[in-house]
Amino acid sequence: MATADPHADAMDVWLPIPPDEIEGLPDGLHYVHWDAGPDYPADPARCAFYAVPYMKGAEASLRPLPLMSRVRVVQTLTAGVEHMLPALPQLPHGAQLCNARGLHDASTAELALTLILAALRGVPDFVRAQDEGEWRTAFRPALADKSVLIVGYGSIGSAIEDRLTPFECARVMRIARTARETVRGPVHPLSALSALLPAADVVVLATPLTDETRGLVGRDFLARMKDGALVVNIARGRIVDTDALLAELTSGRLRAALDVTDPEPLPAEHPLWHAPGVLITPHVGGPSSAFLPRAKRLLRDQLRLFAAGAPLRNVVATADRNACA
Repeated sequence: MATADPHADAMDVWLPIPPDEIEGLPDGLHYVHWDAGPDYPADPARCAFYAVPYMKGAEASLRPLPLMSRVRVVQTLTAGVEHMLPALPQLPHGAQLCNARGLHDASTAELALTLILAALRGVPDFVRAQDEGEWRTAFRPALADKSVLIVGYGSIGSAIEDRLTPFECARVMRIARTARETVRGPVHPLSALSALLPAADVVVLATPLTDETRGLVGRDFLARMKDGALVVNIARGRIVDTDALLAELTSGRLRAALDVTDPEPLPAEHPLWHAPGVLITPHVGGPSSAFLPRAKRLLRDQLRLFAAGAPLRNVVATADRNACA
């Protein structure tokens, strides 16, 4: 458990948001602002709580950590923490790595629904027609009466189902690492994928990137999807085997809407850009107007717990244990 030492008045809190812009920060801590600039705002060895800059890349985020010899908490502003795991063995004994579970639920779920609707209704084709000044009518599939499979039914997956509810889907199926019951129905284990995939018109990937999920969406996974189905990835690019997906897109059997890719950023010459039936957005599930107020609340709430010596939320790993919480 991370605890605040009331005598350690030299211990700093590094924030990627100016501290005077976050209401309700607890007294008794020394706050400095660092958003991955070239110069550090204070001695990293004095840092007790490090809130990782958002969307600055792994290299910048990891740079001060070898110097943070007294850090007790590393708080990301992302749900995924794979970019921070390489630093875990070097952190002081007992230092906790916390993710931002819940922070991106609204924004990412909103984008997932946007991608589903845009891909099904052919919005990219209409935009291209508009660019050319052409009136091209078309008969497109609706989300109504479709079956949707959510792979990775955590807080983001649940938020996606919240937004699917008014659209009269025929069925929503749920997959997570472990099976459980919810008020909406069962959450099936990963082992049920083979049985559920053929029934899905839309497959939404919202699972974390782990050893278990890396390359999960490969040839076998895609082959079990029904003809004409749509795969939507708002998770991590490396969950999908890009070559296997390209083969299915090129054949015209499947369609895809991708907010993340492998590789990422996607090189300009990559064939995925021009594959038929694909809609690509540049990893924008999190960055929206919904981000900043939720990030401020998360940091405030975590720091209040930290200052009070209470257990932190969203602890995913602890240094020297190297085990998921």
